[in-house]
Amino acid sequence: MKWTKQNLAYRARIAEQLCFLSKVKKMNHKEDCTRLELITDSGTGEVNCKNCGSVLNEKPIESASSFKTNDDGVDINQTGPPTSIKFADMGLSTQIGIANKDSTGKFLNGENKRIFHRLRIWDKRSVSKSHNASYAKAFTLLDSLKTKLSLPESVIQKSALLYRKSVAKRVLIGRSTAEILCSVVYLACRLSNTPRSIQDISEAANIKKKALQRIYRMLLRELDVKPETFSPTDFVNKISYHVDASEQSRRLAIEILDTSIKLGLCEGKNPVGLASASVYLAAAKHGESVSQVDISKVSGISAVTIRERAKLLKKVADKMGAKS
Repeated sequence: MKWTKQNLAYRARIAEQLCFLSKVKKMNHKEDCTRLELITDSGTGEVNCKNCGSVLNEKPIESASSFKTNDDGVDINQTGPPTSIKFADMGLSTQIGIANKDSTGKFLNGENKRIFHRLRIWDKRSVSKSHNASYAKAFTLLDSLKTKLSLPESVIQKSALLYRKSVAKRVLIGRSTAEILCSVVYLACRLSNTPRSIQDISEAANIKKKALQRIYRMLLRELDVKPETFSPTDFVNKISYHVDASEQSRRLAIEILDTSIKLGLCEGKNPVGLASASVYLAAAKHGESVSQVDISKVSGISAVTIRERAKLLKKVADKMGAKS
């Protein structure tokens, strides 16, 4: 029998509550063994020393999925998804049935019925903890943001880790779970250099931008992280795509921004506003009908701000032969 993730998790739960494990012979590592080389037996789930043969106490949980192939040659997931911090229960949830039957279909005796009744009570109590409910609500919203914002898996994992750290530091007390989660997602995007503005996250979650900005600044202090600022060129592709700007305009906008960054004109400015202004100047140079209002609707930056940033970048555009 191969020990799967569910088997080992179920076995560990019984051991913790009632010490209801089958007796397995354990030995301490021999003192005369000079080298400790560990090997894992996939059939029994035991960790042995390769040199002296001692069975150690560690029993790792299998974090990867195992697959089997049916008659049609299709891979079937046998053990479920691997463990992940983006799940409220880390992917190790258990459910004890109420049939009171063993694996062979026979009814349990009175003593075993009482044992499993107590296990069901402990299982329900462990699931109903307050922090588990908070995780379930937050990670459900995280899946929704992943779809709406097209976030990569690395950002989702980073967001889940930062959220768990926030809960451990008791940041969540007195604050909205949704606001904390959205602020954590924006922080994860900043740390992983994934171009998503706080305006995008605010609109996707239907939460006020000022609330997210306030909690984001608080998270920077509590978690002691210093993310790098986004580059304006990271937002050019998105804005150009939504306003139907040509490839030539997109490349010219990136060239304008690169030159402006080297001249130090972009310091202290909103990168989304700079990207919007560069796209507007580049589209105007190529005679494309892209207005400031159209760019404002896509980027979330007001037309007044785009106009001011366009005046700042127009000097660079003129030197490159651009005509706005």
